[in-house]
Amino acid sequence: MTRLIVAAGGGGDAVAAAVLDAALHGGGSDRAVIFTYAWDRLLIDPVPGPRRPEGFTGLEPLTPAVWSVPPEARPVAPGGSTLPRLAAELPHRLALIDPGHGVEGVTRQLHELIRHLEPDSIDLLDVGGDILARGDEPTLKSPLADALTLAACARVDAPVRLLVAGPGLDGELPLDTIRSLLGPIVHTLTAKDVRPFGSVLQWHPSEATAMLAATARGVRGTCEVRDAGLPVPLTDEGPTIHEIDMAEALSRNRLAHSLMTTTSLDEAEALSRDVCGFSEIDYERDKARRLKDQPPAMLDAAAVLPRLNRYEADARSRGVTHTTFRRLTEVLNLGGAQREALRRLLITSRPDQYAAPLWTITAEAE
Repeated sequence: MTRLIVAAGGGGDAVAAAVLDAALHGGGSDRAVIFTYAWDRLLIDPVPGPRRPEGFTGLEPLTPAVWSVPPEARPVAPGGSTLPRLAAELPHRLALIDPGHGVEGVTRQLHELIRHLEPDSIDLLDVGGDILARGDEPTLKSPLADALTLAACARVDAPVRLLVAGPGLDGELPLDTIRSLLGPIVHTLTAKDVRPFGSVLQWHPSEATAMLAATARGVRGTCEVRDAGLPVPLTDEGPTIHEIDMAEALSRNRLAHSLMTTTSLDEAEALSRDVCGFSEIDYERDKARRLKDQPPAMLDAAAVLPRLNRYEADARSRGVTHTTFRRLTEVLNLGGAQREALRRLLITSRPDQYAAPLWTITAEAE
């Protein structure tokens, strides 16, 4: 039996796809192929936008238009990517989404994958639910990747099931905004489901998937995420995975609908500016320029821990109970390469505050 899971936004959606596949189908040798972007945040990849096949060495051809990412693959400097490490640590085969030729290109890749794999099922998985955005929501930050994959999946001549895991956890669309669109619960993740992926969740930068795993383990409260400090409720809805009506999602997502015949990423970006008023890659470009002019601070415990205390006191005053290591890295003005070292430092110094894979900030500062 062969299954294909399209990770709608890349990044943490690929990890969530692996978790869901194992939860629904067991941990044997029968694994889904995960079709995903190489599109990581600037803390991991200093180059804005997604990495295309020419941005890697060591990819393996899967079809004429689709490349597989083996553990030996490497991003071409100065670009970065989590995919080779994921390929080494996940038991799933990863295939690279190339959005360089717009929805036309992604659709062609999907058609080739379906002909090659002959999958028994195809799922399109999004963590958080921003794939259901209209495009004008004030909290929407990154609609383009999801809209591209939604439009492509709507064009393939095969049944595709749309799934949303952890509705509201991406900090982009509040749960109440999309609650009426949520269909039946396919599965509710448990601590047992996420336990085999604990080592991946420790280092992977995805905040939404970190919160998905934390809620599956029973963590509840309010988590502050991203550089903007968005508050995300951690509730009993967090570990649920819902099926969504594809036609309804497409009719709602104005950006996906407008992207249907795009033939380049530049064209897709221009439509994102028209429909949503912005392009997330423009945001990444602007942020990359700012980061270049702001060298990161040194990772020194004597300096970091007092700054952490001040941040925690301020966060507690806002009712925040948890945060992510990505958020802490940016709050403390550290570079992406320092994130794992920061995590080790904090867990070693204050182990009681580690609510894997999140950081608890309810404890009083020392």
